[in-house]
Amino acid sequence: METLNKLTIIVPCYNETEIFITTNETLKQVLDTLISSSMISDQSNILYVDDGSTDGTWQQIAFASNEKNVNGLKLSRNCGHQTALLAGLRHADADMNISIDADLQDDVNVIRLMVEKFLNGADVVYGVREDRSTDSYIKRQTASIFYSLMSKMGVEQVNNHADFRLLSRRATEALLDFDESNIYIRGIIPKLGFNSDHVYYSRLKRTAGESKYPFSKMLSLAVQGITSNTTFPLRFIALTGLLISLVSFFAILIILIQKMMGHTVTGWASITVGQFFLGGVQMLSLGIIGEYVGKIYLETKKRPKYFIDKEI
Repeated sequence: METLNKLTIIVPCYNETEIFITTNETLKQVLDTLISSSMISDQSNILYVDDGSTDGTWQQIAFASNEKNVNGLKLSRNCGHQTALLAGLRHADADMNISIDADLQDDVNVIRLMVEKFLNGADVVYGVREDRSTDSYIKRQTASIFYSLMSKMGVEQVNNHADFRLLSRRATEALLDFDESNIYIRGIIPKLGFNSDHVYYSRLKRTAGESKYPFSKMLSLAVQGITSNTTFPLRFIALTGLLISLVSFFAILIILIQKMMGHTVTGWASITVGQFFLGGVQMLSLGIIGEYVGKIYLETKKRPKYFIDKEI
């Protein structure tokens, strides 16, 4: 008798009481359908990772775990979405792992397609949003700028792909070998090099609760992605310094020529503007360098990324 592959659906959760029951019922139905279709093992499960929620999310996870195929993991504090996802991947023991956000704005109907592509030999299956009409205009534009900017900086990632993906066991193990404190998973997955495929879906509206990714967190994630995957900003500083030096050199030549011809005009405006401009460039450059130095500082500490408070 052929042994079926085990699937774990990993769901990071942070203050999701308003939507958890709906999420659990929906994912249970997906899991049961795949099991009854003999596509996955009946030992497959859903793993909820509570990322230090301050509401009743863990209590709901504990109650749901009374059902078959539902497990829970509670972190000791809020460590962030990427860390919670890594914790789930590290504690899952499955032939394939699918990560999905608790708000279910990612279409669960394509999970079946992901499993089919895995069975056809794909180690990584990306869930790609082909329609973001449910997002606000500002979010669509900032997302477009973000992916374009990351691409120009040399960060390899899949456009309009967040963290809805399938990873095989060996792809999961390879990802976990990246022992970084400041990890940007979307930029790491393409570096694994295993056979990959895509499924496309339309992003759905959030049915309850509030988004856990306001603009400030999106900006923080963008900085994390850039500083964790490319040194382009440091090179940009060097190029900017070189450009300013060249402009200054020609400006000095012009001033000397005017001096010799007796056409110099005394004034403080040009000097003041130049000082403010160079001061701003220096402060920006120091800030970018400081960001990288801070990353090095955190990496050298080798502190644990998270601690497990409870496990069901």
